Parts: sequence; structure tokens; C-alpha cells
Amino acid sequence: MSDEEDPPGTPPADDEYGDPRAFDPEFKGPVVERNFTDVLCCMIFLLFITGYIIIGLVAWVHGDPRRVAYPTDSQGHFCGQKGTPNENKTILFYFNLLKCVHPSILVGLQCPTTQICVSKCPERFLTYVEMQVVHTANESNWQYYRQFCKPNAEPVKTLSEVIMDDECPPAVFPSKPFLQRCLPDFSTKNGSLTVGNKMLFEDGSGKTRNVLELREASNAINKLLDARAIGSKVFEDYAVTWYWILFGLCIAMVLSWTFLILLRYIAGFLFWMFAFGVLGIIGYGIWYCYQEYNNLQEHPNSTLTIYDIGIETNISMYFNLKQTWFTFLVILSIIEAIVLILLIYFRKRIRVAIVLLKEGSKAIGCIPSTLIYPVLTFFLLLICISYWVVTAVFLATSGVPIYTVIAPEEPCIHANKICDPEIFNTTEIPKVCPGAHCNFAFYGGQSLYHQYITTFHMYNLFVFIWLVNFVIALGQCALAGAFAAYYWAMKKPDDIPPFPLFTAFGYAIRYHTGSLAFGALILSIVQLFKMILEYMDGRLKSAQNSISRFLQCCMTCCFWCLEKMVKFLNRNAYIMIAIYGKNFCISTRDAFNLLMRNIIRVAVTDEVTQFILLLGKILISGFIGILAFLVFTQKIPMIVEGPTSLNYYWVPLLTVIFGAYLIAQGCFSVYAMCVETIFICFCEDLERNDGSAEKPYFISPNLHGILIKKHPVPHKQ
Repeated sequence: MSDEEDPPGTPPADDEYGDPRAFDPEFKGPVVERNFTDVLCCMIFLLFITGYIIIGLVAWVHGDPRRVAYPTDSQGHFCGQKGTPNENKTILFYFNLLKCVHPSILVGLQCPTTQICVSKCPERFLTYVEMQVVHTANESNWQYYRQFCKPNAEPVKTLSEVIMDDECPPAVFPSKPFLQRCLPDFSTKNGSLTVGNKMLFEDGSGKTRNVLELREASNAINKLLDARAIGSKVFEDYAVTWYWILFGLCIAMVLSWTFLILLRYIAGFLFWMFAFGVLGIIGYGIWYCYQEYNNLQEHPNSTLTIYDIGIETNISMYFNLKQTWFTFLVILSIIEAIVLILLIYFRKRIRVAIVLLKEGSKAIGCIPSTLIYPVLTFFLLLICISYWVVTAVFLATSGVPIYTVIAPEEPCIHANKICDPEIFNTTEIPKVCPGAHCNFAFYGGQSLYHQYITTFHMYNLFVFIWLVNFVIALGQCALAGAFAAYYWAMKKPDDIPPFPLFTAFGYAIRYHTGSLAFGALILSIVQLFKMILEYMDGRLKSAQNSISRFLQCCMTCCFWCLEKMVKFLNRNAYIMIAIYGKNFCISTRDAFNLLMRNIIRVAVTDEVTQFILLLGKILISGFIGILAFLVFTQKIPMIVEGPTSLNYYWVPLLTVIFGAYLIAQGCFSVYAMCVETIFICFCEDLERNDGSAEKPYFISPNLHGILIKKHPVPHKQ
């Protein structure tokens, strides 16, 4: 080594890396004197938010959320709306459901058959012809049938009039309401799919139809049901179980905080508790799925497949199939194997991660307000999500009813053209296209606003993603500033500045909004392209060959890796912003150079720490999920009496599991940010100081000894 060569631990010169740290040898923590960074991006961000608010106000003026809450008949009238003739008719009924498999349904996104509002669904088989034959002998048949006809319908006298009549459906069959639509009530008999215990039935036009044709039509209708429509049964389940859901989420919060506190004292024991707990929960799931699969071996109905049933209104039918439980069994077995392999692979690095977690526990213990910060993040995210949902609903329901020509029987030159139902019968279209109807299609308009509805939807989605990423970035930067203040305090906790989290949050909002918005913008663009790619893949899946599918998979994988890389770089850039107050580009460069100079330590600590915290999140959500499953399915009535009137117990169950995971994610994300900040500061510490009495390390001796296994550590503490 030459005399001019820098000794180990000396920070690189400014002309090599452009590192501003070379000008601040007395650095003792996050800088106080700061300037505004990335002002242009801040202005653009505020401009986009202003436009977002304006679009929301305009959509609120033009939209009508009732169009989401109520299904719409062929005349554009709402079913079940108060103050209308359909007030007591809350269910949409299709005259001829078999026409919903016609190719025109893919073009007009509307089933080419008359749709009316009814108060209840049919309960038995009956054709219009049969009713005409027997109604004279028994008037009750007509009274039963007419509730599925148009209001002014009257019984006809001849067979030709029956065939040409469009006032009543050609046939009715047993149905049940699903998302406020009458759909077939499928069941199984001796391993075969049936409707009303029939596999064959008359369609009212003299043809005998198979129940599989009806299933195909039902699946087509289900594809048309927009995701905005939420079934009343789901609301009923939430109304019955909301306090159970809240109780489960509170338990998840208590468990998360308990684990965070215990990590300071028994991190090693807690890790193995996480590991064996996750393995035990997954193992219980495997055992339960095997028991259900084995019990169904002797049931002939269980031989049906999910494809045979299709989209069914009675979700419990899926749990009567062997294929369902076998699928769950395979998935859980794969997850169990992956966890075991990762435990074996990380076995030598776990000790390092445990020491880091203990140091992180000390930091959180000195700054307990960091455990409350996820509540603020959750509140801000809730505002963003609520505003996005409301704006999307109002945009989707903007406009007036638009009617189009539906001609299911034969090709028609006027098909899918806009029409007026009030004068439709006086035009030439019924003559040119016999059997054509003028049915409600969608809500729209011809104004400039309505022409750009799709653009507004894209704008709404993009700004929503940007805002969500900004809120997460704000939390990461604020937490990083607080934990950096802890690390660079020589005497802990005496030298920690007062209210470090509040100070770091103020710095992030006041000086670095533009930088945080810049990083969030880059991530949002990547995520938006990823979403567009997935949407195109779903829309074009049937038209793809093997080569295009391979390319699609490669592009999806590349975007997934790109998203993970951008998140990793952004997170470390926010740490550098919190410490030095530089703009996003400089902070990203400094963070990248620092990580590259310590790439071995990064590989040892980051992945293992994230894996340990992931086990904790899985353990909490899995434990809460098992308790919720036992309560909602009445498996433990001797201990606690759960709800007994659930339509779909899996709805509140999945809500509890997902909510518990989000709570654990919020709490453990504080830990992850703490560990990553301490690691970045540690790498900075090694380059700034040499462990001498004049330049001592700020890191604790235990953590230094396990990360750097050489040289004793002089320490002022």
C-alpha cells in the first residue's frame, strides 16, 4: 500500500462518487440545515392532485351511484328503487337465459333478451305453452306466470300468438337470486348436474335443452356482472360478523405489538416460534384438506369438477368436490416445502438477522411512537382508497341510459346501433330484423365529458397509485429519519433528539415532498405498465399461441423484477434523503454506491431479516384465520358461540385473514425499516470512523462484532 493510499474505512473522495459526505467530517446524524428538493416534481405532483380533485367534483355532478346499487331492466329502470313502480321488485329476471351464450353478448356486453324486474325468482318448471293450455282450467297458473311477464301482458289465444308474443318469457325454471339476478338453481344428483332434479327440459319453443347449455348461459351472465355489484348476502354476512371481524383484528394488533416487544428479549426463541408455528399452521391445513378429501371419496356427487359446475350461486357446492380440497392440499404442500427449503438455506445467516432484530427492538423501545405511525399510514391510505372508489363509481355511472338494437336470431345490419325504445316499433328496424329489440345497454352520452370517460378512468387509477406510493414513501422517510437519529446518538437514549419521528416527518413534508413524489412516480409508472400487461394478457389469452404466451410470461417476470428493484432502491434512497436531505437522484446514487460497496453484507442481512418478519406475518394471520374458521363454522360452540346465519362464511373469514395480515404488515414494516436504516447507517459508520478514540463507532459492540469479525471496537459508551 502506498503512502498516499487511503486507510480502510475512509469515505471515498467527492470526485469519485460525488459524495457530499466528504465535506462534513463532523457528521453526527441527520442534517438540520436543509433545502427544498425536486421542486419541479413537487409542483407537478400538486398539479395532478388538483386535477384529481376537479375530476372527482365533475364526476360527482354527473354520476349516479344508484346505477351500481340497483340492476337495470331493458327499459333502463332500476330494480328495487324506492318511490318507483319497481320498489318491491328488487331482482332482475331474464326472459330467455339461453340467448346469453350468443356471440353478440361479447360485443354489446348485454344479454340479447328482454329483462324485467321481479319480486322473486321462479320456483318450478313451466313453459308459456303449458300455461296457456292449463290457465283456463286453473287461473292460479296465469297469476303465477304473469309475475314474470311485462306489466300489461295478457294471455293469448292461439299457438302462433304464443310463439310471436314478446310480453312473457317462453319458459321459467327453478332459480335463485345471485347479485340481484335470477340465475339457475343448480344441484347434483347421482354425480350429474341438474336444475330442479332435471337434466333435460323444454325451453318453450318446442326444443329440449340440456342443463349444460343452461350452465353455459349462466356463466356468460356471471361474466357480465360487473365487479361493482356486491350481493346483498355479502352485506348480510358483514352485518352479522362485523364485531367478530373487529375482535379478530384487535387480537392481530395485540399479537403484532407483543411480538415486537418480545423480539428485544427473546429474538432467537421467537424466530423458531415463528418457524415452527408457520409449519404447524400449514401442516394443520394440509391435514384438514386431506380429511375432507378422504371423506368425500365415498360421495358420488364429489366426482364433478369445478369446470362442470362453472360459476355457481351456491358457493358451498365447491366445497363438496374432491377437486377443490385436492387443489388446496397441493398448494399448501408446496408452501410447506418452500418454507422448509428456505429455513435450511438461511440457517447460517439467521444469527446475524437475529442480532439486527434485537438492535431494532432497542431503537423502537427508545422511540415507541414509531409503533403508532402505521395507524397514520393506514388512515391516509384509507382516504386514498375511498376517494378512488367513489370517483370510479361516479365516473362509471355518469351519463344517460343508452339503448342499442339487439338481434339474436340472425345477422342484422342495425345490430348494436343506438335506438330509442319509445319509437322503436314505428321504425323499419323490426321489419328488416324480425325479433330485434331495443334494450338498455349502458350509461353514456355525446358530450365532451362523456367522450373522455375512459381517459378519466385511467387518470383516476394512475393518480391513485401515485398517491398510495407517496403515502408509503412518506412513512418510510419519516421512520428512517427517526431511526437514523437513534443510531447516530452516541449515548442512547440520552443523546437522541426530542420527538425524532415528528421532526423527521416535518422534514419530509416540508423539504422533500418533491423527492418522495419523484420516487413514487417512477414506481407508479412501472406498476401501471405491469397492470396494463396483465390486463392485455387476460383479454387476449384465448387468441395467444405458445410463443406469445412465452413472451408474455417473460415480460411479466421482467416487470415483476423491475418493480422489486425499484422498490428496493427507492426505500434506500428515502433513507439517504432522511439523513442528508439531498434530492432523489443524488440519494439514489449514494445509496446504490453504498450498497455496492457492502454487497456481501446486504446479501447476508436483508433477505434473512425479511424472511423472519414474513414468518411472523404469516403466523399472525394464520393463527387469526384458524380462530375465525373455528368460530364462523361453529367448530367450537362449547367455548364461544359464533354466528349461525351466515350465507358464505368464507367472506368474513378471508376479510379477517387479509386484515390481520395488513395489520401485521404495518407493524412489522416499522421493524423492517428500522433494521434497514440501522444497516445503512452502519455502513456509513464504517466509512466515516475507524473505531479509534477520536473517531469511535456509533454501532453497539455486539452488532459490530457479528457483522465485522475483526479488530476490537473502542467505544465511548
